[in-house]
Amino acid sequence: MRVTIVGTGNMARGVAARALAGSHHVTFVGTDIGKAEDLADELTGLGPVRASETAEGDLVVLAVPYTQAPHAVRQHAGELGGAVIVDATNPIDLSVLEPLDVSPFRSGAEVIADVAPEGVPVVKAFNTAFAGTLVAGAVAGHPLDIFIAGDDGGRAGSSRGWSATAACGRSRPGRSRGPASSRRSATCTWRTSRRSGPTSHPP
Repeated sequence: MRVTIVGTGNMARGVAARALAGSHHVTFVGTDIGKAEDLADELTGLGPVRASETAEGDLVVLAVPYTQAPHAVRQHAGELGGAVIVDATNPIDLSVLEPLDVSPFRSGAEVIADVAPEGVPVVKAFNTAFAGTLVAGAVAGHPLDIFIAGDDGGRAGSSRGWSATAACGRSRPGRSRGPASSRRSATCTWRTSRRSGPTSHPP
């Protein structure tokens, strides 16, 4: 699987570490191509990784501060066809560590889904994990649990045939926030899976 990570910070490094551990191809995209190249060079020994100025891939992970995420989606909108956007952000004001107001939407993911190109699904994942634990891949010897939220009522995901929950491997049912969404926790080994149904924007 081709995993493109928009961002060059600690979270980008953590998500990339898990993707490379699963033998996937990683591309870093940043506002500064030099930083993307430096991060790719740092992780070269872990697997196939490179830097690019375009966000093309099977999964496009938003590993940037929440306030930058909608702009990143708009900036790369023409490159997202056929991809699944993975929102790893939290709507937090980092200067005071307070929640941001996302009204009239119910969540930050809905804000990002609203600016995503038509037919491009969005799922939420990795936002409950620390970057350092993603790099390590375990906590106190135990595999990480990654919560994944997505809306299965849409249409675009079936055209790719990739599960939007491919970010992590084994999963078990969890509690959902909304009637049209699914939330699961998964052991973070990053495997791909096939699904028969479509995937669309989460709540």
